Amino acid sequence: MTRRTVRVAALSAAALVLLTACGGGGGDDGSDKIQGATSTTPSATPTISATTSGAERPVITFPSYAKNVFEDQQTGDPKKDAVLADDAQGVNSVDDAIFRRTLDSSALRFYNTGTALQNALTYIKGYLDKNDSWAGTTRYFDRKVTFGDDGSASVVYCADESKSWITHPNTPVTHTPATADSYVLYNDRLEKNEQGVWQIVNGVSKRGATECQP
Repeated sequence: MTRRTVRVAALSAAALVLLTACGGGGGDDGSDKIQGATSTTPSATPTISATTSGAERPVITFPSYAKNVFEDQQTGDPKKDAVLADDAQGVNSVDDAIFRRTLDSSALRFYNTGTALQNALTYIKGYLDKNDSWAGTTRYFDRKVTFGDDGSASVVYCADESKSWITHPNTPVTHTPATADSYVLYNDRLEKNEQGVWQIVNGVSKRGATECQP
């Protein structure tokens, strides 16, 4: 079963490539508010762990019934590995906010900024408004990093949602067979901030992408 929607703008496969070439969407006007969005539950303060880059990153812990699995984490290139690690945590921070039932998440803002943060807040709000969550395992694979002339990075990867599903309180979970829409192609654009963190600044996606299907 597919989860609610993709967490970034849905565009064509061509746009997935063009995002990297154009390098757009990284600007942040300083506002991350969504009209009508309020935090339902204060977010617990994440524990902190120091890293070799000098930045202190929030530690994200999922409930026992849900898991994100990221493949291709080690490339042998330390710079690419750092991008992949922060991109994975950027994805995790969105789900962490869903599980915490809040839009007021320090982890979310640590790993996402600009357009990516706005899109993430809209995505999370969709879950909170319907009192939904999710369970199961989502697998992220075929993750590839490229770097732009402006110093930005692009991570193109696939998501397999065939073993994760939407949950709702007091409603039985219905497991349906995987379909083409269970597979999503993503392209995240990241920029390295002053603290040495690769933040997601924008992203596009294509649900049902043939490139990601078995």
